Amino acid sequence: MHLLLSLAGIYIPEFAKKKKLGRLFAETADAFGTDMPSLGRLTFEECLKQYALFTKENAEEAIRKRTEIEVKHKLYQNAYHLGQGLREEFGVRSIKDAMRLARLVYRIVAIDFRSSTQGEVVISRCFFSSFYSPAVCGVISSLDAGLLQGISGGGRLSFQQRLTEGGECCRARLSFGVRST
Repeated sequence: MHLLLSLAGIYIPEFAKKKKLGRLFAETADAFGTDMPSLGRLTFEECLKQYALFTKENAEEAIRKRTEIEVKHKLYQNAYHLGQGLREEFGVRSIKDAMRLARLVYRIVAIDFRSSTQGEVVISRCFFSSFYSPAVCGVISSLDAGLLQGISGGGRLSFQQRLTEGGECCRARLSFGVRST
């Protein structure tokens, strides 16, 4: 396991969280084909709320315009590249490391991500679930699929249950064609 992954599991400074959220924000804005708002003087918590509102509004617009398929593809691609970069940055060498990194990344954005090395994912608490409708969540979850595929080096995410659809939690599976340890 890479030392940076171990240290980040202990503590992540606010400026580092804001920087990572800013990168996610930029990639998301690019996928929507729009500019992101200025985050300059906002606290991390204010940035997170801005991100929730921004993604909600832009996903709703894509649904209204019937461009959600194209947007989902672009969200997936951008998040995949972001995940690959995190995989390299944190020295992920195994599925166990990938799941640790995923938990860390989701913790930054106020999502309680739990997983197993067999690919079971449970999200019991999600900051965004109070902002998103099921349709919006369906669009935005392309970010999850891309990010986790990039971090894991190839896993495919599929949801079986979502908080936004009335589930007690989100349940998903990260499947791998060939397993590595």
